[in-house]
Amino acid sequence: MERTAVVLGATGQIGPAVVRALAEDGWRVRAVSRGGRDEAWDPQWGVRTVRADRDDDAQLRAAVGSGCDALVDVIAYTAGHGRQLRSLAGLVGSAVVVSTSALYTDEEGRGFGTMMGPQGFGVFPEPVDESQPVVAPAAEGYLEQKRAMETEALRAPEAGEAALPATLLRVGMPHGPGGLKPAEWWFAKRALDGRPVRLLAHGGTTRFHPAHISNIAEAARLAAGSGGRRVLNIGDPEVPTARRIAEAVDEVLGVTSEIVGMPGPAESMVGFHPYGVPNPFLLDIGAAERELGYKPVTGYLESLPETVDRMLAAIRDRDWRDVFPGLAHHPAGFSFFDYEAEDRWLAAHPAR
Repeated sequence: MERTAVVLGATGQIGPAVVRALAEDGWRVRAVSRGGRDEAWDPQWGVRTVRADRDDDAQLRAAVGSGCDALVDVIAYTAGHGRQLRSLAGLVGSAVVVSTSALYTDEEGRGFGTMMGPQGFGVFPEPVDESQPVVAPAAEGYLEQKRAMETEALRAPEAGEAALPATLLRVGMPHGPGGLKPAEWWFAKRALDGRPVRLLAHGGTTRFHPAHISNIAEAARLAAGSGGRRVLNIGDPEVPTARRIAEAVDEVLGVTSEIVGMPGPAESMVGFHPYGVPNPFLLDIGAAERELGYKPVTGYLESLPETVDRMLAAIRDRDWRDVFPGLAHHPAGFSFFDYEAEDRWLAAHPAR
């Protein structure tokens, strides 16, 4: 019997991977995005592109139509989005919602949201499972709103309401082709600019669990066909150190650099990079393996050549600042690529 799926947020980085995973598995997919842009879908998949703004209740209802076997939402963000999803109970056989593992805190409430403040980053168990505390839901703040979305999506139905079978996927740091702020650019740009040194905060030894978009898509595919109400961690099978990531990007680009581990945190932007969490952050993906039969389809290092190749192709005939505007300037006015500041730090620390 033909299975139908609606994917909200079908453009961007994660959405196209989800559409592909479902379509290759035989699902009839409605790919919904605000721009209604066609990706390079294989014609034999029969993907139908739908233009709709998910913030508009009427447009969302129209996209779902008379119903679907599964709805995968990769852009749900607020409490209102969670209520929207819950309102579709009875029309949707199974809902799969992409969330973030950055919601987790340690026992003292420290995590990604406190990292830049006086509390600092959390000290987490290795690995973190789904029972770990999370931030409190609120109407402001990225993480707080994301948690509010989760809370609403999984809220018990009120009298007369149907329950929404929803699986929330708390993913590690997404990586792979199509990202607008690719973490690998921190290292690749320095290689392309001929920089001989990579400065890494915290010695470059800490680890931050990545999640390739194809692994996220595989988990979404499995959850779409299984129903249930649950939260599951999703990530890659291995978690390389920041030093290993820097080395691997160099290897893909055919260069060799000196990796200098700074003894502490980044100084302004010197030594900063997206994988530079002060303490290890590793996810326990065992529940997804047990409940979904989840098996990652790729790892960070094996997927890296395609990520870098696609990243370079995206800027081949364009200014990188137009392609990755979020990396061109820090909101506070800092530069992510202040080589003069790096040279001053190196000059001040000759014995390294």
